[in-house]
Amino acid sequence: MSDEFAEHEGPPDEPQAEPEDWQARAMAAEQAMEALRREHAERLRRAELRIEAVRAGMIDLDGLRLIDPAVVTPAEGGVAPDAAALMAQLKRDKPWLFAAPSSSSTASVPRAEPPRARHATELSEAEWRTARAELLRRAGA
Repeated sequence: MSDEFAEHEGPPDEPQAEPEDWQARAMAAEQAMEALRREHAERLRRAELRIEAVRAGMIDLDGLRLIDPAVVTPAEGGVAPDAAALMAQLKRDKPWLFAAPSSSSTASVPRAEPPRARHATELSEAEWRTARAELLRRAGA
């Protein structure tokens, strides 16, 4: 019986892998993983720069090509912590890449308040007469 089990331990056509082959494959996988990490960090850094460029009012994001990649130092996680400073510097050096500041862009949105009814004591006599006439017209109609 032990001979029968010996025959079925592994596939007969597959040769046993050498330990060096597994080590080489593991090293190749680690190198591929590191390359993917670097690529991912670079994409995050570019995305961070794009976000800051939009916040700074850059008209055309092709202007990001003017930034030297060696100047951008990635922090932990691949984001560029100095992206805002880079945009400020680029805005000073090449202001035509950015939209001109608008007075309407700095205005804040008014607070939403529910409409409230005005009291008769708050109205002038002319406003009160107009409102009374409108109320009587609606009530009679």
